[in-house]
Parts: sequence; C-alpha cells; structure tokens
Amino acid sequence: MKTAESENVPVAHGGDAHAAPSPRTEAAHGQQHPIALYLTVWGLLFVLSACSYLVDYFNFQGAERWGLIILFMLAKAGLIVAVFMHMAWERLALVVAILLPPMAVLVFVGTMALEGDYTHFTRATFFVSDGRQPVEAR
Repeated sequence: MKTAESENVPVAHGGDAHAAPSPRTEAAHGQQHPIALYLTVWGLLFVLSACSYLVDYFNFQGAERWGLIILFMLAKAGLIVAVFMHMAWERLALVVAILLPPMAVLVFVGTMALEGDYTHFTRATFFVSDGRQPVEAR
C-alpha cells in the first residue's frame, strides 16, 4: 500500500495535493541552520572535552578539580542543548518549561546536601566520639 508520504508527494492538510504551501511550512523550511554553526559547536565541544581531560593531566585536586570538571561539563551540556536540541531558537516559555524542572531538582538536591551537613554536624556535636551513646544518656 502506497501512501503520499512514501512517494514524496507534498500533501497539504485536507488532502489536496496541489494546494499551495502554507506560509507556516515555508517558514519551517527556512529555519535550516548553516553547517558552519554545527562544525563550530562540534569544535568547541572537542576543546571543552580536551580541557576536561587536562584537569586530570595537570593533577588538580580537591574543590578546584571538581569545580573545573563541573564547569566544563555544564558548558558542554549547554552547547548541546542550545544548538543540537535547537533550544536556542525556541520561545522563552518553552525553554523555561523544559529547563525549570531540572533546575528545581538541583536546588532541592543542594538544600538536602546542606541539611545532611547540618544533621551530621548535630550528631557529631551531641554524640560521643564512638557514635553510639548520646551525651544526655550518661
């Protein structure tokens, strides 16, 4: 069974194959981006990946190491989301609708980490060094 799509015949909504293309479909075809943009972003991703590996090569340690790794990771993720997932050309409402929930999850994870530090500090303060007996029970 052949369909109009399998034969590459343009079909407008409503089944009229000879109707003039709507301005919306012409605008959709006009949104193609130059290949140079994708090659530039690909090159930037390569450079950022190399910088991420250089963090280990130069033997950075501690918060500096993890800060640089997370910085390069977020830069690469931002480039991929903006260009390859076409988020840079979307409406602001759609961008916010897509990016706000992960940001909220990150904020919640951050507050839980702070709460975990507070709980650990409280236990270390009010329990003896072996960690089994509370100070008030003596």
